[in-house]
Amino acid sequence: MYIPHTNAEREAMLETIGQENLEDLFQCLPKDGRFPDLALPHGITEMEALDELQYIASANETTQELSSFLGAGAYNHYIPAAVDSLLRRGEFYTAYTPYQPEISQGTLQTIFEYQSLIAALTGMDISNASHYDGATAVAEAVNMAYHTFRGRRQKVILSPALHPHYRETVHTYMEGAPLEIVGEDLDPKAGPEELRPLLDKNTAVVIVQYPDFFGRIFDYAALGEAAHEVGALLAVHVNPLALGLLKPPSEFDADIVTGEGQPLGIPLAYGGPYLGIFATKQKYVRKMAGRLAGETVDDRGQRGYTLTLNTREQHIRRERATSNICTNQGLIVLASTIYMSLLGKHGLRQVAELNYHKAHYAAEKINTVPGYMVNPVQSFFNEFVVHCPRPAEEVNKHLLAHDILGGYELSKDYPELENELLVAITEMNTRSEIDYLIHVLLEE
Repeated sequence: MYIPHTNAEREAMLETIGQENLEDLFQCLPKDGRFPDLALPHGITEMEALDELQYIASANETTQELSSFLGAGAYNHYIPAAVDSLLRRGEFYTAYTPYQPEISQGTLQTIFEYQSLIAALTGMDISNASHYDGATAVAEAVNMAYHTFRGRRQKVILSPALHPHYRETVHTYMEGAPLEIVGEDLDPKAGPEELRPLLDKNTAVVIVQYPDFFGRIFDYAALGEAAHEVGALLAVHVNPLALGLLKPPSEFDADIVTGEGQPLGIPLAYGGPYLGIFATKQKYVRKMAGRLAGETVDDRGQRGYTLTLNTREQHIRRERATSNICTNQGLIVLASTIYMSLLGKHGLRQVAELNYHKAHYAAEKINTVPGYMVNPVQSFFNEFVVHCPRPAEEVNKHLLAHDILGGYELSKDYPELENELLVAITEMNTRSEIDYLIHVLLEE
């Protein structure tokens, strides 16, 4: 621990406030709780502390030591060096939320550019300044739909192929709200057509994933049309990198688009911090949580940026606020903005194509291994389900023994899928890594 004050400085401060020693400041606390014995070890030097922390960290196995085929919402993508270099500039790294536009122009411009890029990527009219992560964004989509209908529609349809963690977050958010959440008990391997019979005049929103949790690509245009026929909203949760190759959810006439921004230049980082994408149609903008940055002109005719819409409880009366979320992932927004700007639409498509083709090469090879099978029917992006000849947990243990981080064991969320493994391939997986995976599977 680094304590900047010298003994002389502490004595001067105590003299100023009329106290003889530091302990006098804590007289108001019960005597037996003032200075408890925490049984802490003796202090060590900075050099010793660094050595110990490096030793502890060395026990971790990361994607730098292991070949990784694990996805399920967090992916091992390449991040250009320029992202981190620009991100760590002092003007950005130390900036806080832009309450005063006149001294926050850089931060506000970053948010404005991010919003513009997300709107272009999703095909939607407007994007907010982000949420904490993809799960939070999905929960805010439910919140927004509920308030759009002023609570008069109380059914929410969640696809069973929506990420299980996101569905759990929705339940946590909506605890105590008069909502009926349906759809999760359907066959998880079924397509969007299974959701249509659940739609009725009481439905506020139906939420699907694109590609879905199992990696499959569906066209949700018919589901969107069916939802709109009963007056409900369609929300689509996306992998933003996939949109470099796939048609945007706006072509399904989606009303809300959410996403996990981690594939856009954000490191795995033990699960966060990540980035919650949220975009919508213009007509719903005043029901959208968070805030918007806009471009304007100052009194000298110069371009300037400002917060143009704040539906947060910090800015308006609490009962009129759309959410109690008060802070967006500003620094992570900057990282994703740099990433998207560096790649551009052609670069983003190139990365998406690498993911797509490598994943299909891997799936084709896995299908040649006796006892293993990839569903050949439904198209997929960079993730697919592998049926294994024995429990997926056992397969993963065998892979890990050969320095391979296997896929996601679907039985963790779908007990009936004990032998199913969700495998993810990114541009970081070389052909030799994929071939080695096949070699290890053949060894079983």
